Amino acid sequence: MTSATPDAEAMKAFNKSIVDEFRANAGKVGGQFANADLLLLTTTGAKSNQPRLTPVAYLRIDGMMIIVGSYAGADINPAWVHNLRANPLARVEVGIDVFDVTARELPAAERDEIFPKVVAVAPGFADYQARTGRVIPLFELQRV
Repeated sequence: MTSATPDAEAMKAFNKSIVDEFRANAGKVGGQFANADLLLLTTTGAKSNQPRLTPVAYLRIDGMMIIVGSYAGADINPAWVHNLRANPLARVEVGIDVFDVTARELPAAERDEIFPKVVAVAPGFADYQARTGRVIPLFELQRV
């Protein structure tokens, strides 16, 4: 089963409201993300070379900070995946803490080992994986 790609303008507006709420409340947001661990990820656009800001859920698995390129189960990766593959240096905001990271995409074997642990913590990612034919990538964010 495949999933439609989210509408770009709707996603932009939705993400802006999450970013605004995140920054106004020291990293806390309500609604569907009320109990989620969110960070703000600033990547460098792969084509534009411009900063790109995206709210992303993160998980701590086996001592690693992991982000999941699920895009709600769409058949394409979120833009930040493409950006990190082109330039793995990024900046994150976690609560009021801001720091630089290097993103490391987990290779297939490691991704396959870690993904069940991701699903154990956040079962929704299993639904997203079931909606798409692509393998949802996982990235470890390592503080620089």
